[in-house]
Amino acid sequence: MEHRKIIESAWKDRALLKEKSVQDTIADVIEMLDKGLLRVAEKRGEEWIVNEWIKKAVILYFPIRKMETIEIPPFEFHDKIPLKSGYMEKGIRVVPHAIARYGSYISKGVIMMPSYINIGAFVDTGTMVDTWATVGSCAQIGKHVHLSGGTGIGGVLEPVQAAPVIIEDHCFIGSRCIVVEGVRVESEAVLGANVTITRSTRIIDVSGSDPIEYKGVVPSRSVVIPGTFTKSFPAGDYQVPCALIVGKRKPSTDLKTSLNDALREYNVAV
Repeated sequence: MEHRKIIESAWKDRALLKEKSVQDTIADVIEMLDKGLLRVAEKRGEEWIVNEWIKKAVILYFPIRKMETIEIPPFEFHDKIPLKSGYMEKGIRVVPHAIARYGSYISKGVIMMPSYINIGAFVDTGTMVDTWATVGSCAQIGKHVHLSGGTGIGGVLEPVQAAPVIIEDHCFIGSRCIVVEGVRVESEAVLGANVTITRSTRIIDVSGSDPIEYKGVVPSRSVVIPGTFTKSFPAGDYQVPCALIVGKRKPSTDLKTSLNDALREYNVAV
């Protein structure tokens, strides 16, 4: 693909950013991201592939843009990236004060409560981005996901080889959850309120007779709550946060409207 060659060349030699043809190519890639024709990461079979060259295009977009004032009276912004627009034509419900940056893709049927979606992000159809939820740069959000109030989905641009946060289809992410550093939450998983997962967080399945530990991935259909484990330090033993898988979603809680029931079955806060 010619776009990729030009982006890779400009990544190695930033002097090329002065050329109009290179600037036009970068702008074209961002437009394709905005329309959902390209994605920073995509699932091929069972594996997620990161398109590093597209992340490079996002990074290179910043230096070729100039700061400008964006006025939405009585509000005013001063930034390099324009705001997304045309929500009615796209079939997206946007509640004031929801904001998405140009270069993010938001599919038909998405509901944006007062929230924020950054450049390079992909939000698929039927998803609810609830009040004060944030979707970071290049994060990938699947179909019919519920990002509850105050959820923080981390963004990632550099290093370019790093995977973005991925929330697969039909997941429920509870209030004030934090998911960062390229963590992948597989399809139909349920995170209870205040679960924090980073790349180094221990994710421990305690639903069986013996614990099973994961890092960086929440298995499909898992019901997860915040927990702690004891860790020894020179100054003594202390409790360190972890995430506990307490069970699996049952067929009776497959519908989005009954996800709260999936949590209540395990006495988990929403």
